[in-house]
Amino acid sequence: MEIEKQREIKHWSHDEHPLVLVEEQSNQTENAYCFGCGEVVLGPCFSCSECKYYLHQKCAEAPFEIGSHPLHRRHSGFFLRKRPWSACALCKERRDMFSYECRTFDCWLVFDIKCAFLILQNLGQNFHEFKDDAIQHQFIFLENREDELKKVNCSLCHESLVDHSFYVSSECKIYLHKKCFEPIFKIDHPCHRRHTLTLRFSKQKSFCKLCEKEDFDNLFYHCFGCKFDIHAECALSKPINKYERYHEHPFTLFLKRDSFICYACGIKGNYICYICSICHLQLHKNCTSLPRIIKVARHNHYLSHEYFLKKRELEEHLCQICFDEVKTEYGSYQCLKEDCNYIAHVICATEDANLYYAVDQENQVEEFDENLTATTDSSISVIKVNEHGEATIVKHFYHEHNLLLEDKMKEDNGRNCDGCMLTISIPFYYCLECNFYLHKTCAELPKTKHHWFHRFVATLQSRNFMYCDLCRRSCSGLFYQSSSHDEQFNFCLRCAKVPNVIKSQGHEHFLFFDHKCRWQCNGCGVRSYHDAFRCKKCSFALDFACLTLPQAFQHKCDPHLLQLTYDDKNDDEEQRYCDICEKKRDHPTHWYYHCSTCDTSAHSECVLGRYPFFKDGITWPFYEYRHNHNLTFVRNVDGYPICDRCHKLCQDQTLKCSECNYFRHRICN
Repeated sequence: MEIEKQREIKHWSHDEHPLVLVEEQSNQTENAYCFGCGEVVLGPCFSCSECKYYLHQKCAEAPFEIGSHPLHRRHSGFFLRKRPWSACALCKERRDMFSYECRTFDCWLVFDIKCAFLILQNLGQNFHEFKDDAIQHQFIFLENREDELKKVNCSLCHESLVDHSFYVSSECKIYLHKKCFEPIFKIDHPCHRRHTLTLRFSKQKSFCKLCEKEDFDNLFYHCFGCKFDIHAECALSKPINKYERYHEHPFTLFLKRDSFICYACGIKGNYICYICSICHLQLHKNCTSLPRIIKVARHNHYLSHEYFLKKRELEEHLCQICFDEVKTEYGSYQCLKEDCNYIAHVICATEDANLYYAVDQENQVEEFDENLTATTDSSISVIKVNEHGEATIVKHFYHEHNLLLEDKMKEDNGRNCDGCMLTISIPFYYCLECNFYLHKTCAELPKTKHHWFHRFVATLQSRNFMYCDLCRRSCSGLFYQSSSHDEQFNFCLRCAKVPNVIKSQGHEHFLFFDHKCRWQCNGCGVRSYHDAFRCKKCSFALDFACLTLPQAFQHKCDPHLLQLTYDDKNDDEEQRYCDICEKKRDHPTHWYYHCSTCDTSAHSECVLGRYPFFKDGITWPFYEYRHNHNLTFVRNVDGYPICDRCHKLCQDQTLKCSECNYFRHRICN
């Protein structure tokens, strides 16, 4: 910053013109905002009237560089920049304002200017330092007068820091209320009576002996002699928990010398137990706040938490999520419908926040049931029905013309459904004016639905192409799209029709979907790193890609339809070859396509090709391929033109420009 006059400066953030000091704001600038901190300009400020650029005097005079910082001693020096590239280390927010960035090249630490001011004004106060045999913590005391830290909670009690003074440690790893900071660094705990436990911040994974959970970047009480760790939150548990929303009586902390079984979930716990002396219950700390009623994605009705099984039948009860036995003497989630026997373990129903939500009000149950039975969100408008009440002429939101119902296949027309992209089969709707086809089941899918894969509402969409997050294939047609708090999720109609429990022709037992399954798929041999359907009785698993393979598929290598085959009975390895790629089919149990008439066999990926569910004629925007016009996808192209990118022949599945002589492989990007 270069001073030219007493009332005029040339500021690094505004090179165009000098900034003039304005002592008082006129009516024209009463709604002006400071470009440094984002606040309304009220007091003295530097401004450029031509550009309407304003800076508070304190923002304009903020030092461009600051040296060693007490909250970041690993490196020396910060410099001021216009906008942060990441969230502030102190408040954990990325705000549109000046920020101080660490000078070290590979360090990502940033303080925005408001948090920097908050820290700098406390630099003259005493620091609180804590040392032990392994680590050193240094804390600075801050007054949160302006409630800058709205997204940060106390590392010990996990309550908000708003309206509280607090201590923050070096690197902004630990935040503690002033009340929580008092003598907590060394404690004697009944779960480890031999030695004193010392508070430490663990950057590596540590295992809490009380809640039996592995964690990192958290506060632990540690015994250096015994390698004993417990969460600070577990060690300093509240003596009484009152959750009237979840239980009518308060729970009292009871420290046990040995393990116990939680009556709410049926899982073993250690040391920390909360009891209700009126109901004779002993629970994990987390189970004291279990929601009474929840809605899980995999079931259409609400579930209620019960400590005992309502219906005392003698038969075995299986959890409908993991299909292990539910111990009826302990708590579980059970369907509220009297005629429904759905039951689930507490841990299965609540371990993933994307798969359930809690119900706060009892009347939401009745409202949900009414909405479930009165579904009016149809994709079609019925124009004409036959004597049986079946819709014979409809208007689908995805197509501009009316569609007619057909229940007879007059000839093999080789058409695909424009919804799921599979070969058309009866019954189906078709358009008299253009080549548009929809399976009846695809046409009748609702515009919005709750898919069992997660709890968020999915909406039916139509685009030229998309990527299915379940089968992990690119495809055309219709698909469902849903959005959670932090991500968007797409799935094709083939996957949308798959239930979470299914009987596959390729296996003798039923399969259920397991979000934690990391087994090798028996259909293709690829290990699933996300989730899969698996068998409870044997080590058989299928991913979505294999489960949604077409049962029959036409390929130019054979005049007949190739049928999906699940096991090669031929013991001669020399005979197990793919007739398309002419390579060996390695495993006899991997699924493949076969024609029994011609004895043709081929890998499923060779039969389907790279883009089996793309529709001819879909367009790609020109900017994806740096071309002047949009490109059209064609499955077969005449004359084997040369790809303009790799200069090799285009034999099939090509992108071409209808306005100029331009061809390109889809994969050449």
